[in-house]
Amino acid sequence: MRETNFLIENNARHMWHPMAHPAEMQAHPPRIINAGQGVEIVDINGKKVLDAVGGLWNVNLGYSCEPVKKAIRDQLDELPYYSTFRGTTNSPLIELSYELAEWFREDGLTRSFFTSGGSDSVETCLRLARQYHKVNGQPERTKFIALKKGYHGTHFGGASVNGNQNFRRNYEPLLPGVFHLPAPWTYRNPFGTSDGAEIAAAIGRLFEDEIAFQGADTIAALIVEPVLGAGGVIVPHETFLPLMRAICDRHGILLIADEVITAFGRTGAWSGSRLWGVKPDMMSTAKAITNGYYPFGAVMIADKVAQAFESNKNGLGAIGHGYTYSGHPVGAAAALATLRETRRLDVAANAGARGEELLAGLKGLQDKHELVGDARGKGLMCAVELVSDRARKTPAAKDVVQKVQDVAYDAGVMMRTSGANVIISPPLIVTAGDVARIVEALDAGLTAARAG
Repeated sequence: MRETNFLIENNARHMWHPMAHPAEMQAHPPRIINAGQGVEIVDINGKKVLDAVGGLWNVNLGYSCEPVKKAIRDQLDELPYYSTFRGTTNSPLIELSYELAEWFREDGLTRSFFTSGGSDSVETCLRLARQYHKVNGQPERTKFIALKKGYHGTHFGGASVNGNQNFRRNYEPLLPGVFHLPAPWTYRNPFGTSDGAEIAAAIGRLFEDEIAFQGADTIAALIVEPVLGAGGVIVPHETFLPLMRAICDRHGILLIADEVITAFGRTGAWSGSRLWGVKPDMMSTAKAITNGYYPFGAVMIADKVAQAFESNKNGLGAIGHGYTYSGHPVGAAAALATLRETRRLDVAANAGARGEELLAGLKGLQDKHELVGDARGKGLMCAVELVSDRARKTPAAKDVVQKVQDVAYDAGVMMRTSGANVIISPPLIVTAGDVARIVEALDAGLTAARAG
């Protein structure tokens, strides 16, 4: 590796970073992370901090999961790559497809289509949803319904169903035929209530109204995150997703669960759909499927959708979609090892227990600091929303949010900010002591921001 001075001098000079302004990155170069072990990362200056970001919601098993690293090494020695386009496959992929069918059988999902990551998985769901209706003789079902504040990746289809302006506006016009409902958000919503059940029911009525306006026979699918992630960790009321499922069923609309974040234990359940007792028609996954060690994803498909394709006789069921790295053997081997460790360590149970401790700590900070307008979460998906005026819910200024993040880092914890939200999503192997460190570091950041 190049010497430290070279790395610092060239940081952000020759590359553009995702989700950032190039000029801002050049003016304020990002932290250089050089190593990771367990739940901690080490920067170029040797500073060791607890990673409360979990990579990017994906390093569920931490940074030193030897079984996954060994699986990658061994597969590279045996078969580093081969295509899965028509006519060839590979052994770890066959095994993985079986294991995923067993993993998600309780969710009613027994077929898989493999991708290179979350955005690919969402794009696949959208394309297969339209194709499903064509196979069933309803080619006019092309529209999608999504949620404001929802995040579904960065491809044109995913950006179109996204409900966050900052991922949309600079790339418009996007895919036509996409319509958005309000998010099931108790802190900010247009309904004048903080009652989650009332909000869920109100969104259900709006969904029915939109269906009547658009025509049910023109709508392909509703896409939702079981817990909204990048939009600020918005946890719906327990009645919300079952209500959306029932409405979809009444009108022949597919339900796509975007579980790129929530699959594999982060909410305290093995899937976000299972958390709310709902069976989707398709599910997008990625991130934690390989613990972040290899770019890989999988779309899980329900039996009724699979049957329509597999029984098709006129060619409309042929999958004219795929990626060069779909079903990559190294990714499949990494996923198999990750699933085994994920199950063995029962990280979903730990996420549930540690998540309760974390949320209790964040609620305590809300009581202590006027800067915290709201504290929310489910499992190890948590956020605090920072405000300059609690009564008006005025979002905190950018420099204030940055101060909180920087001081927390100095106190030994890496946190992520999105708008006025501080998002906390550590590896699912964190201990109660790790949770206490996170809360203490955030407390230090909030105290410093209040002092100016």
